[in-house]
Amino acid sequence: MRDDTVDRQPGVSVRFKLTLSYAGFLMLAGVLLLVAMWGTLLRYVPERVTRTPDGLSPNRDFVVHTFVQAAGQVLPFLLVFGLLGGWILAGRMLAPLTRITDATRMATNGSLSHRIRLPGRKDEFRELADAFDAMLARLETHVAEQQRFAANASHELRTPLAISKTLLDVARTDPNHDAGEIIDRLHTVNTRAIDLTEALLLLSRAEQRSFTREHVDLSLIAEEATETLLPLAEKHGVTIETGGGIAPTSGSQALLLQLTMNLVHNAIVHNLPEQGAVWVNTSVRPKTVVLTVENTGEKLTPELVSTLTEPFQRGTERIRTDHAGVGLGLAIVKTIAHAHDGTLTLTPRSAGGLRITVELPATDPHTDR
Repeated sequence: MRDDTVDRQPGVSVRFKLTLSYAGFLMLAGVLLLVAMWGTLLRYVPERVTRTPDGLSPNRDFVVHTFVQAAGQVLPFLLVFGLLGGWILAGRMLAPLTRITDATRMATNGSLSHRIRLPGRKDEFRELADAFDAMLARLETHVAEQQRFAANASHELRTPLAISKTLLDVARTDPNHDAGEIIDRLHTVNTRAIDLTEALLLLSRAEQRSFTREHVDLSLIAEEATETLLPLAEKHGVTIETGGGIAPTSGSQALLLQLTMNLVHNAIVHNLPEQGAVWVNTSVRPKTVVLTVENTGEKLTPELVSTLTEPFQRGTERIRTDHAGVGLGLAIVKTIAHAHDGTLTLTPRSAGGLRITVELPATDPHTDR
């Protein structure tokens, strides 16, 4: 891991700078006040000593001498008071920043569970602390998901590799074993490993958003996906119905086609044993376009549906074991939707099956990028 920290020379602390600023402003205000008093007093003081009914009135030289002595005593007091008060005030003002800095250091050392939870009313420091807490929460969730995904991916990849090793050991230790059967099983296992690897690469590509955006019509993509998977649906007695109008959006046509293919394939695989149905529809809302894929099937609970987008999670047993996926179909759909600034919603149907809705930002089909 590359260390991007900068080795800086020690400098003056912000607290000390603020203290000097407070003291400097206080001294400046004191000097200006004394100058204003000076000008006001000298305007009404005569240059010579005058006699009044109460006695002699001081002249200007006497007032100047007395005023200078008083100012000489007040200004040092203001300087000390400004430095001491500024140091205390700066410390109180920067106390939240110290807590934020400590939390940042803890997060840098790997402690993502720590939260600042800065008390008090809303101000700039509280907003910064709350934003940092929210960032830590999202980062902790993301790291946990990545760790869980890495563990699941390792487990899924280990299975075909272990099977391949076992088959090769059988072929080596038992020369009389049917070589054609071993080759067929190795081909099946190797195909599954390749599919899983390609799915992981596609998931990584979608997460990194490393694609070029272009104008896309979701209705055309839905038609292409259903036409491609129609032979599979007909083979297993599942009917597919498509509908809807033009649904213009922007993004990667290949990724959005993969998204739609995964949804339709998932709807065919997880369906009724007989007379199943899949409905694919596109629609336009004021600011978004919507792709909806529904299918018949077993009744699902909301708790189970909420976990289906997790990698390697499978809701029910497939009725099409010859077209089983690798457990990343809906995870890839979710990632592609988020990469296109969209949302994915899964809702169990009351009659059984699942309704999946993908909502993406709408664009003007006549606008060239």
